[in-house]
Amino acid sequence: MAIWNYSARTVGGEIHRDSVDLATRDDVVSYLRRQKLIPITIREKPKELSFTFGSGVKTRDLVLFTRQFATMVNAGLPLVQALDILQQQTENKVLEKTIQEILYDVESGHTLADALREHEAIFSGLYVNMVEAGEAGGILDTILLRLATFLEKNDALARKVKGAMIYPAVVMVVAIAAIAILLLFVIPTFQTMFASFNATLPLPTRIVIAMSQALQHYGIFLLGGLILLGFAFQRWVKTPGGRLVFDRSLLRIPILGTLARKAAVARFTRTLSTLLSSGVSILEGLEITAKTSGNRVIHDAVMTSRASIAGGRSIAEPLKETEVFPPMVTQMIHVGEETGDLDGMLSKVADFYDDEVDVAVESLLKALEPAMIVVLGTIVGGMIVAMYLPIFSLVNAIH
Repeated sequence: MAIWNYSARTVGGEIHRDSVDLATRDDVVSYLRRQKLIPITIREKPKELSFTFGSGVKTRDLVLFTRQFATMVNAGLPLVQALDILQQQTENKVLEKTIQEILYDVESGHTLADALREHEAIFSGLYVNMVEAGEAGGILDTILLRLATFLEKNDALARKVKGAMIYPAVVMVVAIAAIAILLLFVIPTFQTMFASFNATLPLPTRIVIAMSQALQHYGIFLLGGLILLGFAFQRWVKTPGGRLVFDRSLLRIPILGTLARKAAVARFTRTLSTLLSSGVSILEGLEITAKTSGNRVIHDAVMTSRASIAGGRSIAEPLKETEVFPPMVTQMIHVGEETGDLDGMLSKVADFYDDEVDVAVESLLKALEPAMIVVLGTIVGGMIVAMYLPIFSLVNAIH
């Protein structure tokens, strides 16, 4: 027996997705027909692999696939032939298998968007909706090129933000390693020497020795506690309430919060611009954009605005009322609505905030570099001074 994921259409035209435990694909087809469902896609659920994270497809692979696909469609190749060529030449094994399954679905008569929708770990809602709009408008090649450009710019933005985090992370790791080495190997040597003094040690020295002893005797428990704490924090952040608190706190941190806000605004405006220029409706575009914003505060603000816009209001006013977006953004959106060039205006805002992210990253690094050096120097230097205080006291006593 195997578990099969399927999507099927009811008599009324509604899409129904579920899974069933049956021996073969034919058994699944028979089961669906008995349920008066019309099969769309039937796929065996893959075996779960341990230590496998993410989709297994990098943005670079997806961009290459999208650009090549756009070129083939523009050249007049049928979808089936284009997918067959792409499946043969891709080097990513996960993407190769995915394209093979998409090819099977398209050969079975399903739209490309429906086939992509079955692989949400690789093809986001934004990707699928844009492809659907491209198929409906007969401009699939243009849409795919826009998607490739969007993915490249979005990936560049993500790498900028991650790059800003690398330096402090490396310094933190080095600092922790240096402190651990001092406490485990250097301080015990001093402690043995001080034991022969038969004198009361200064308070800073006693504190450092106590820290060294605690790490030697309870280090494994401290490490386990930190791992459990990190795991609990990760689980908490995944909850809606925890994510909201974390993202709201992140936006309030000096410099780092500014960087996070600008990156979120750049992602929001770029995504919405790409969707609107591809023919996706404003309400559907806002919903997709909210899900891909990467920040719960931005998500909630966009969804609140979407509800107001659905009631007949303009786009700029509800966004302004959330007080999440900078005044320049809402003003530019207002101008875009008035001139009928909202997607173009959003693209200009995205370009502006991409440059702002570069400036924010540089500012963050300039502020962090001296701060991290001072903190590391204070901790390590303080420990060394604490160890030499008894020696200074002994020298003074001899004189």
